[in-house]
Amino acid sequence: MAKFDKFEVMAAIKAAPMVPVFYNKDVDICKNVIKACYEGGVRAFEFTNRGDFAHEVFSQLSKWVVKECPELALGVGSVVDAPTASLYIQLGANFVVGPLFNPDVAVVCNRRCVTYCPGCLTPSEIGKAQEAGCDFTKVFPGDVVGAGFVKGVMAPMPWTKIMVTGGVAPEADNLKKWFDAGVYCVGMGSKLFPKDRIAASDWAYITAKCKECFEAIASF
Repeated sequence: MAKFDKFEVMAAIKAAPMVPVFYNKDVDICKNVIKACYEGGVRAFEFTNRGDFAHEVFSQLSKWVVKECPELALGVGSVVDAPTASLYIQLGANFVVGPLFNPDVAVVCNRRCVTYCPGCLTPSEIGKAQEAGCDFTKVFPGDVVGAGFVKGVMAPMPWTKIMVTGGVAPEADNLKKWFDAGVYCVGMGSKLFPKDRIAASDWAYITAKCKECFEAIASF
């Protein structure tokens, strides 16, 4: 079961509002990436459910994180149905993220006090997710709708907590436009983990980039 409940996870994300998004079938690579992010200040990490037997990789990581990164909330992403959410929660997922909103997933997560962040692309979808008990919602893909969409939603719905993914880069100018628009946090994938850096096992690069992101966010 989850080590951290939804309230603890939301507090952790608020304190360190950048959530790395990553998947690799190699457990050791995942461990090194997670550790590098953790040392860079990350306190919520999204492992995406995208490969065959991804849940088996997650199971190993979940046990390892408890010992090696005790303050980290390890969550799962790319979840589109309730059975998958249930499986990952049983394996220790502290939060669940999806590219779309499925109310059945909300029921499963709410029952276990696990926060669910569904992907939404309209104010109506965001509103439905909020009615279903979702603490925050993911605007995806962010590079399609832009920061103007976030700002526009926040004006009449200022209680909304948005995580944007897609088009987010570890650069001060890029981060500033999203946080100025009113996002609660950002999710960052490939731009934080260049393939050549992963291939070279350059974990120090990842740690440095995470630190740069948090320093930039703190200055806004």
